[in-house]
Amino acid sequence: MADLGKAQGTVLLVDDERSIRESLRMILEFEGYKVEEAASGSEALTRVAERAPDAVVLDIKMPEMDGLSVLSSFRERGYDMPVLIISGHGDVETAVDATRRGAFDFFEKPLQRDRVLLGVRNAIDGYRLKTENRILRHEPDQLIGDSPAFAALRETISRAAPTTATVLVTGESGTGKELVARAIHHQSPRRDKSYVQVNCAAIPDELIESELFGHEKGSFTGASRKQIGKFVAAHGGTLFLDEIGDMSARTQAKVLRALQEGEVEPVGAAKTVKVDVRVVAATHRNLQEAIEKGEFREDLFYRLNVIPIRTPPLREHLEDVPALVDYFVRRNAEVANYKAKPFSDDALQHLQTLPWKGNVRELKNLVERLLILSPGEEITKQDVLQIVGGGHAQLSESLLSIPTLREFREQSERLYLLHQLEKHGWNVTQTAQSVDTPRSNLYKKMEQYDIKRDS
Repeated sequence: MADLGKAQGTVLLVDDERSIRESLRMILEFEGYKVEEAASGSEALTRVAERAPDAVVLDIKMPEMDGLSVLSSFRERGYDMPVLIISGHGDVETAVDATRRGAFDFFEKPLQRDRVLLGVRNAIDGYRLKTENRILRHEPDQLIGDSPAFAALRETISRAAPTTATVLVTGESGTGKELVARAIHHQSPRRDKSYVQVNCAAIPDELIESELFGHEKGSFTGASRKQIGKFVAAHGGTLFLDEIGDMSARTQAKVLRALQEGEVEPVGAAKTVKVDVRVVAATHRNLQEAIEKGEFREDLFYRLNVIPIRTPPLREHLEDVPALVDYFVRRNAEVANYKAKPFSDDALQHLQTLPWKGNVRELKNLVERLLILSPGEEITKQDVLQIVGGGHAQLSESLLSIPTLREFREQSERLYLLHQLEKHGWNVTQTAQSVDTPRSNLYKKMEQYDIKRDS
């Protein structure tokens, strides 16, 4: 049985020279980093779209797409992980220019082992600190609402958080199950350790075991290198298993073993790995019904359901709508640079009469849509009626007033995808089929436009 140290982070190496990548891989893997590689700028963009690393080490001079172009593409697409530049002797001035454009640091060839390790360590530590500060700055007030339903929810979270017990969060889609999981983590003794999230519904059945438990190099076709699983990555911290009701029977059995015995067995490994993980699971499904149908293990249900938490649908706390609207307006103004517009009293009153089948997520998306498309300085009941009721002429005029082609294309595509996802109950597979695009491409678009499943 193997023991487990703290995972250092994931680094993407981008260099067209294989020897440079191999040299850096040996240096970083020896220190406990997980390393991924890309031999070109386009491959790097694809890998980051699939899964953003904790840091990127990027060569300046590459054919077709140079390092500066790759760096610019990262930032244009909203990726903020640190990028460290590799430069030759004649490229130092360019590397310095890259740092002015947002690169974290640069290394001059020939590469020095200690210099590389120091730069990568500082980059990842700084990035994690920035991310944690951003979460801590916004997270405490994201469970918005003063209604009795939300007061009871907060009370349950405060009682559950200090313990090590597993938690099962249930509720309709869009009610904030992920926010509950994060709140539990940040109020727990594990708050300074890793918080790792897995959307079980978004990972194909043939890959879920590898994603959760890791795999050894060569353990199956396509396993070109060893991969650390999410249980290992969350060692010492919290693992959030979202949509656990969609997990296959085989994977359910392995998750049960991990919870009962505190160990995981990577695919193709000859020994198990001890892990110390606090698990919070969530689902919108009725697991009792799934058990009766033979679709979910009863023993796993009881192992997860030590502390049950239900997130109330928005229709049960409509008195919180004005506070939620105010919060989403402020967040959009801060994060997306939209102009903050007040909602009139009759607009807020009308919002409190709607059915909200998509719950808080639907309200969040509607607020953003109103900020973009309403023409006045204040959002009125008429604005709400035009958008909720399908005021297509107004929508067209608002979209046509967007100043640049690029902004028009991005806003139109984002609104279209939001509409389609809401239409199909946020079922990504059905939505992808409906809009005739691969599911992987839809996930990339959701990441590009910051369209998130809040749970």
